[in-house]
Amino acid sequence: MKKDLRIVFMGTPEFAVGTLKLLVENHYQIVGVITAPDRPAGRGQKLQQSDVKKYTLSQNLQLLQPTNLKDADFLHELKALNANVQIVVAFRMLPEVVWRMPKYGTFNLHASLLPDYRGAAPIHWAIINGEEKTGVTTFFIDEKIDTGAIILQKEVAIKKDETVGTLHDTLKDIGSKLVIETLKLIESGTLTTTIQPKIEQPKTAYKLNKENCQIDWSHNLEDIYNKIRGLNPFPAAWTYLKTKEGTLMVKLFEVATETIIPAESLGTITATKNELKVSTKGGYLIIKEMQLPGKRKMDIRSLLNGFNFSEGDKML
Repeated sequence: MKKDLRIVFMGTPEFAVGTLKLLVENHYQIVGVITAPDRPAGRGQKLQQSDVKKYTLSQNLQLLQPTNLKDADFLHELKALNANVQIVVAFRMLPEVVWRMPKYGTFNLHASLLPDYRGAAPIHWAIINGEEKTGVTTFFIDEKIDTGAIILQKEVAIKKDETVGTLHDTLKDIGSKLVIETLKLIESGTLTTTIQPKIEQPKTAYKLNKENCQIDWSHNLEDIYNKIRGLNPFPAAWTYLKTKEGTLMVKLFEVATETIIPAESLGTITATKNELKVSTKGGYLIIKEMQLPGKRKMDIRSLLNGFNFSEGDKML
């Protein structure tokens, strides 16, 4: 017998909008959307709405923006929505009182093949670590992070030149469809789950910060290449550029590789009118897009038109 679903959706970034949009397009009954409070951002520190909030308002859906998920007033409002299933996509950890509330449970869409890459940045780390495949998983939430029983998984190949930007969009699309498949199983009463296998050392999707986004030029060429594309376009890999005028913090975006063993020391820059490359273990990293402090991201030819590199300049 098909169930009459009343859905509460929880999510914040653009990745979550894909799922919410597909739910609306498939005419599911969304009784409420929960997203993060507006936050100050940018140079002016103006309050910014989340991507999920913007879409929710465009569809005239009921919106809640709690600061505390255990707050009594919020819990009262959530219960009053009378949802029987909750869907979570790129939100935050839920207290038990919230995820246990609906009759048919609370399930999450996660952008990895669990149990690998539990955590905050699974798309980034799959590329950074040089994986050849990843995927999306729907699972029921429990008391720990990304450990609940698996409902469905879909595998996706990672291309050699994949960036986090392109993979993000692929997984957003495939993940949205997996959520719909999951709902159909709940509706038909045919849903089954699989307990996540225990792995001694599962790969982890650590939260990204300034430190782990810095390029280490003592690493080999492939690892540096993977790191840069795994952070392109957001939040972007960065490094110090040492010139005769001083040291700058720069961001690197599109890059390529050349597997000719360099004669120069690690990090040494070779520049021509049209090309910029850096010596590494195993070859040269060819920089195609770079951003100087206070400037916009530029293709390397445009950058070289206005920025002169000198002999002895290095990436540190």
